[in-house]
Amino acid sequence: MTRTVIESATKTVVIGFDEPFCVIGERINPTGRKKLAAELEAGDFTTVERDALEQVACGANVLDINSGAVFSNKMAEDPRYADNNFVEPPLMRDLCARVQALVDVPLCIDSSVPAALLAGLETCNGRPLLNSVTGEEERLEAILPLVKKFNVPVVAISNDHTGISEDPDVRFAVAKKIVERAADYGIPAHDIVVDPLVMPIGAMATAGHQVFTLVRRLRDELGVNTTCGASNISFGLPNRHGINAAFLPMAIGAGMTSAIMNPVRAQEMEAIRAANLLMNHDANGGAWIGLTKVMDAMGEGVSFADASRAAMDAGARTGGRRGGRRARG
Repeated sequence: MTRTVIESATKTVVIGFDEPFCVIGERINPTGRKKLAAELEAGDFTTVERDALEQVACGANVLDINSGAVFSNKMAEDPRYADNNFVEPPLMRDLCARVQALVDVPLCIDSSVPAALLAGLETCNGRPLLNSVTGEEERLEAILPLVKKFNVPVVAISNDHTGISEDPDVRFAVAKKIVERAADYGIPAHDIVVDPLVMPIGAMATAGHQVFTLVRRLRDELGVNTTCGASNISFGLPNRHGINAAFLPMAIGAGMTSAIMNPVRAQEMEAIRAANLLMNHDANGGAWIGLTKVMDAMGEGVSFADASRAAMDAGARTGGRRGGRRARG
């Protein structure tokens, strides 16, 4: 079976058809977070450090590190800061170094700037996940050599120079093209994690059905693991967490093996833990029982993040596994 191996200095995460669902924490991302972007511009990593610790405590197996910050004040003083190629590489190094010093889960290096991806690869310990490559020729030629040189897995996003197609057959064809081009570089299919692109259900009524069908095809025909930006499905709708919590187990049942998401949301994490149990990907129900204890603590007024952190700390004191640990077998 397909196994995508991601590593930090001390931990191994396996994304696979027979593995527990891999939660990739999305919160270290300044895009759309003005407060975080302002902190980073000032050299303040307080929120980054808090988000890293909280996400791992809540069950993130991998942390996505996105360096797409806009430094408005510095831009006014120095025009070079208007160029992401100038801003992102040093920021990516700082982010990866600081997060690695706090937590031991593997990282997902996330940028549209090839130089920032390279900076992350040079900074990260172990075997990070690279995010991402698309079907555009320029992007394939820039990113696939990095994937091969550093021997890392990569997220393949199913769009190309024509944009994001509403036709799932076109998105499948783009994914197939990327897998085939990667093979030309000697990159195996098990190191390609395809993002079939989740459309908002509020804008496209068939979005859920489309992604479930695509995931099955990607698994059965290309033999690749899959991921997505899980919250895209609920964009623009009320009660988004309820939609996300329904979508994730359905995607898991269709064969999706990971998602880039917010693990600090109890509703979504409860749905994932239940799906792992029902898919027989939770040995002896250990993870479900552990989460149940966290949820019980929440009933006493404790936040999900605080209850999760207390449970993780208690497990560390008694010699139990910490969140994010996965077996190779």
